[in-house]
Amino acid sequence: YAMNTGLVFSGGGFRGIAHIGVIKALDEYGFEITHIAGTSAGAIIGALYAGGLDWKQILEFIKKIDIFSFNNYAVGKPGFVDTEKFYDKFSEFFPADNFECLKIPLFITATNILDGSLKVFSEGELIRPILASAAFPGVFTPIKIADSYYVDGGALNNFPVDLLKSYTDQIIGVYVNPFLKIEIEQLKHSYNVLERAYKIRSANDSLSKFGDCNLVISPKDLINHSTFSINDVDAVFDLGYKAAIKALKKPDNLQMPKKDS
Repeated sequence: YAMNTGLVFSGGGFRGIAHIGVIKALDEYGFEITHIAGTSAGAIIGALYAGGLDWKQILEFIKKIDIFSFNNYAVGKPGFVDTEKFYDKFSEFFPADNFECLKIPLFITATNILDGSLKVFSEGELIRPILASAAFPGVFTPIKIADSYYVDGGALNNFPVDLLKSYTDQIIGVYVNPFLKIEIEQLKHSYNVLERAYKIRSANDSLSKFGDCNLVISPKDLINHSTFSINDVDAVFDLGYKAAIKALKKPDNLQMPKKDS
């Protein structure tokens, strides 16, 4: 009997690059991931992994798309960055643009900004749901899908462990939003306050799901990297990798892959 192993990637903006380091560690340990769920940055990394890219290719892609470049600024839309402008970059990897072309089943969350409901995407068109899931409110413009508009799934479900419980025997959760008390001096700009309020809400919801994971990988040092910082890609990748290796050395109640002898 083969174990179904689910992998859940939280949102976290730039800190989501740590997810790629975790993929490298899981590959080294020989894990066969059978289902993936992700939100926001986790939806992007999860989709690329589910599409068959290895950690090196994913890291290269993330470095190349440069999410905050000035070419992508929105004009006449509610947000700073025009999320639609990333469509072509993703269509290079997903020419078929549907969930059915993925090698691993994928579930991603987005928030319906008009009626306030959570939407889980797992079939049909792929690229718009990925972009919607990662559209951090107020920064990225909402994405139109069918008759509605969607933004970041993290607003309602930033750590979608619940989506995999009925499909898998064990779940590895990767949570990249370490939460600490801060000083008022750290809130220099309005977006820092917005990000902080958002984090408080999502931490409450996410921490309650740790118990549903067989292993949680949550790199503590990510606290020094903000959602929108874009330096040190390799450093953040490395934090994810090291945290994963450390966690996999003491895998509590996780069934590890059998090594070929």
